[in-house]
Amino acid sequence: MALDDDIATLSHAPLFCLLERDALRLVAFASENRMLREGDVLFRKGDRSDGGYVVSRGAIALDAADDGSPAAFIAEPGALIGHAALFARIERHATATAREPSTVIRVSPSLMRRVLQEFPDAAAAMQDAMAEELARLTQGLEGVRQQLIAIDGESAPAVPPDEDDHA
Repeated sequence: MALDDDIATLSHAPLFCLLERDALRLVAFASENRMLREGDVLFRKGDRSDGGYVVSRGAIALDAADDGSPAAFIAEPGALIGHAALFARIERHATATAREPSTVIRVSPSLMRRVLQEFPDAAAAMQDAMAEELARLTQGLEGVRQQLIAIDGESAPAVPPDEDDHA
């Protein structure tokens, strides 16, 4: 039953929802489940990643400030923590702490490579989804840039025209 439960959890998680059933079965079979008690640290800001995590039970707080302030994001069942860490070993940008007894499914980059090699259609679907997400992010950042330009333009002091301009 645990394998079927993991497949069901993965099938609702970002990126993994793009995988066909056999690919999900491979991920569920070859991944690692980690059980955490309330207050256990999954990883710390600055640590080198060991893969991405899908929350299967509980809640994981992600704290980028790492200063004791309230967590910026709470990952609940079905959430994927560390999209990029699925594909490469990167530096963690937040500390992840269990807010309650929790279980996560760890998927290593080597497992993701294997899945993407064995299921090229899934690899293409993931690439397309990530490209769309990047395009949305870029578009959003451009919107913010335009707003900042407008604000900066509104608050810029008026420059008196040069007397030579009237001649």
